[in-house]
Amino acid sequence: MKVYAALDPRLPLSAVAGYAQRVELIGFDGLHVAETLHDSLAVALLALEHTTRLTVRTAVTLAFVRSPTLVAYTAWDLAALSGGRFELGLGTQIRQNIEGRYGMPWSEPRSRMRDYLGALEALFAAFRTGDRLDYRSPGYRLTRMQPYFNPGPVDVGDPPIWLGAVNAGMCELAGELTHGVVTHSTNSDPAFLAGVVRPALDRGAASARRGEAPAIIASAAIATGADDHAVAADRERQRGMLAFLYSTPAYAPALERRGLTELADRLRAVVKEQRWDDLPAVLTDDVLDQLLVSGRYDELPRILLARFGGLARGVVLPPITDRADDGPLAACVAELRAG
Repeated sequence: MKVYAALDPRLPLSAVAGYAQRVELIGFDGLHVAETLHDSLAVALLALEHTTRLTVRTAVTLAFVRSPTLVAYTAWDLAALSGGRFELGLGTQIRQNIEGRYGMPWSEPRSRMRDYLGALEALFAAFRTGDRLDYRSPGYRLTRMQPYFNPGPVDVGDPPIWLGAVNAGMCELAGELTHGVVTHSTNSDPAFLAGVVRPALDRGAASARRGEAPAIIASAAIATGADDHAVAADRERQRGMLAFLYSTPAYAPALERRGLTELADRLRAVVKEQRWDDLPAVLTDDVLDQLLVSGRYDELPRILLARFGGLARGVVLPPITDRADDGPLAACVAELRAG
């Protein structure tokens, strides 16, 4: 099983290089870069520039706030710079953030993402072959790629594309057009992966007559550490994060599947009243146990392999913290990779 490390979005850009080098030294297969406080592609550049083996995947870069041409240029550059170690994860975000935080228009996400992926493929093909760019759709009209503006082919091939997805429709699209799905911490339970994500990926792959099954990378909510005290502290960090995430209507179905509809309503009510500090307390310990994987580094391989073995090609571990824990964490990563 592949093992990836998450990156704390609050990490300053000046610390990204050292963090990525440490992730590589511990033995992780790759690094996942989210997009919250920093531009995910800028962070990926820093991580790739200062490592030699590590796969760096954005998880995820927001598609609808960017021109596909700009994303294609950057992804192409990162692939060339890194010798093929860059992977582009794309996501839609939610309507409120696209409109209210980025000031960009919103439209039906599945069809728009299909269009976006089509534009990227057309751009990559123009870079790869030098053929005329001619992509026309309801969303984009891309017809100009003069030789002066064409970066030309790279030896490592097109950057692999993944989708962040929380519903069957987007998973099906991922199965049709991308390498696979990077799950969200709210939809990574094994029952959902087996009952919804895997079948949807397979339907998409079958519709495109693809031979290789698209992959799942499980990015579950995990509380871990070298000892029980560290795990308990990490549980509290995750309690706050999960309370915030589940207060978002887009992620509420994950609670409803567990019969926790009333909890989703309570979280939204707290947010509506802007009582942000009160959010974590809404998630009681018994609820948190349903939403969170908890275990020390020496316990985690057994737990994760039991949950995701045979379902996911890879798992994402939380951001690494205390350097004193690098030895136990390296042993954990090695055991997972061997599992």
